[in-house]
Order: sequence, then C-alpha cells, then structure tokens
Amino acid sequence: MNKVYLSLGSNLGDREENLKKAVYELSRWEGITLKKLSPIYETKPVGYLDQGMFLNIAAEVETDIEPYDFLKVINEIEKKLKRERIIRWGPRTIDIDILLYGNISLSSEILTIPHPRMWERAFVLIPLNDINPAIKKGDVYISDLIEKLPDKEGVTRYKKDWYKEV
Repeated sequence: MNKVYLSLGSNLGDREENLKKAVYELSRWEGITLKKLSPIYETKPVGYLDQGMFLNIAAEVETDIEPYDFLKVINEIEKKLKRERIIRWGPRTIDIDILLYGNISLSSEILTIPHPRMWERAFVLIPLNDINPAIKKGDVYISDLIEKLPDKEGVTRYKKDWYKEV
C-alpha cells in the first residue's frame, strides 16, 4: 500500500458540501482507504484572482492503485461533481490534486509527483501540516516552509471537526 497525500479545494456552489462529497467518493472507491483529513481552511484564490474564496483541505489515503490510474479515479470524481476546466486556476466545484505518492517521483505531461507548486502554497502546506507535520522537502520540515510563505496570512481555519459529518 502507498501513502498518498491529496489537496482538495472548492469555490463554487456549496463549497463545504463539495468537499464532503469528494471525500465520500474517495472513501468508497475500491482500493482507496481514507486515513486522515485536515480541518477546512478558507483561502484566497491563487493565479486567477477574479473569483470567490476557496475552502481547502488535505487528505491522507492509502492505495494500491498505480499513480496514473489513481489520477483517472480523481478525474472521474471531479467529473461526477461537475468540475469544468474553463480558466486555468479558475473557479471550480472541486479540485483534487495528488501532492505526494509514497516515495515516487515522476514527471510527465499529465502528472508530476511531488506536485510541482505544493511547496510554494500555504493553502496546500497548512492543511498538510495538520495531518503530517513530519513531511519534509529535503531536510526542511513543512512547518519551516510555511513560515517563509508570504500568503500564509490568507489561510484561515474555517471548520475543525467537519469530517465527522461525512
């Protein structure tokens, strides 16, 4: 089994409900076991700024599904939850990104692991730190990376124990 870390976000419709539905879909997929969920954070958009605030979480799952097939699963869940890819970094009902997949490192046109921009984004690292503060980039702990990020002030806790409702 591989330990996989995901980032999930939503800024269209009922944002919290979209996260709950995505987590539910992940948890019921054969070959995926949900292990941990972070609190929900409300965050400012990154990249394309003319859009509403996001709700973001991190999730830890275990799976024996290979990375490219796992990406297909994620894409199916996003499609089921009506994700439309119109504007890069634009508004979305749900966005699910693979951050880390075991010790695998790969780079292709459709999938890069570790996620190429994860280390620069407070909305990714803060929830990830909640579920595993031992994660490092090289010799640097995730908490030390967070301290250096200019956008950390734009990430605020929205709801702590929301996953009990899933």
